[in-house]
Amino acid sequence: EVQLVESGGGLVHTGGSLRLSCAASGFPFDDYTIAWFRQAPGKEREGVSCIGISDDSTFYANSVKGRFTISSDNAKNTVNLQMNGLKPEDTAVYYCAATVMHRLCARDYAMDIWGKGTLVTVSS
Repeated sequence: EVQLVESGGGLVHTGGSLRLSCAASGFPFDDYTIAWFRQAPGKEREGVSCIGISDDSTFYANSVKGRFTISSDNAKNTVNLQMNGLKPEDTAVYYCAATVMHRLCARDYAMDIWGKGTLVTVSS
């Protein structure tokens, strides 16, 4: 079965850290770019970060640059998103997604596979 499963969400205070994980199965992991999106209540879904599995090329949205770090563990077919210096505006449901179109990895319409999401809440 083709799937992406997110984990690691939760409640954290401003300035805290969380590490999200995305476990992939059922498709050729190395051929894809894995992306993280987020959607806050009442807002559009936003591309946060992505990583090309074959070459480790990365992208970060300006809103998270310097605070979030994306990495892949190819042996475990897993992508992690380390989130430091969290702010209340980072509160959202975070989704993992996969695409073969790396150059469009921040565009939700380019995604082929989606996870169900994990909630991150940052309290002030």
